[in-house]
Amino acid sequence: MTTQIEKAERFLALHQGPEPLLLPNPWDIGSAKLLASLGFSALASTSGGFAATLGRPDGHVTRGEALTHASNLVEATNLPVSADLENCFADDPETVAETVALAIEAGLTGCSLEDFTRDEDKPIYDLPLAAARVAAAAEAAATGPVRLVLTARAENYLYGRTDLADTIARLQAYQEAGADVLYAPGLTRLEDIRQVVSSVDRPVNVLALRGGPPIAELAAAGVRRVSVGAGFAFAALGAVVEAATELREQGTYGFLERAAAGRAA
Repeated sequence: MTTQIEKAERFLALHQGPEPLLLPNPWDIGSAKLLASLGFSALASTSGGFAATLGRPDGHVTRGEALTHASNLVEATNLPVSADLENCFADDPETVAETVALAIEAGLTGCSLEDFTRDEDKPIYDLPLAAARVAAAAEAAATGPVRLVLTARAENYLYGRTDLADTIARLQAYQEAGADVLYAPGLTRLEDIRQVVSSVDRPVNVLALRGGPPIAELAAAGVRRVSVGAGFAFAALGAVVEAATELREQGTYGFLERAAAGRAA
């Protein structure tokens, strides 16, 4: 059995491979096992996908629930697992650091920290506080024998702030604060992604989105990691909606043909 230390080292090394790390996001134990069986090298939780399993919207899971879920994913396979820990369930750097320490205790090899405040009137933390939060997380991630891989997220584009210059400035500040991986979810224009990659010295993660560049173009642009967020979870739910609609409205069972792939897996 691979140790947590070995998995953390492996996870970081995967960001330096010849191709971008494809990081799928399971939403429960079964999907984690399935994705591992399909040959992926690492996994990451999805806050939105997990919340959906509880019948809640994204952002409505407690820290304890998120960490228990993450621990379950860790136990499900022998792959490195990173956790989407939202804003680390805190505004202040001290509690952010506490959350990261708990992530290590949960067996994780990585986690992400976003700069979204949960405040609709002021959705993004001011940069000095945001950078201090990353610095506290980075210090906690490097404390002890396990070197947790910290991903710092600049959330501007998810909340209507399509300011590339500010986004890059934030990512640069998070790099200086000690983040291992940088991530600005919501970017879809290849030229913007190229500019982000060329402006920082850390691996860049891109979120797979409709209309976004395919993997080959992202690889050519220097992207080192691609994740799907809640995409797989909602694709699975979409398949349930289609099957249920067919059964109720048409009274037919065509969905059972599509179910064969799931059963075989």
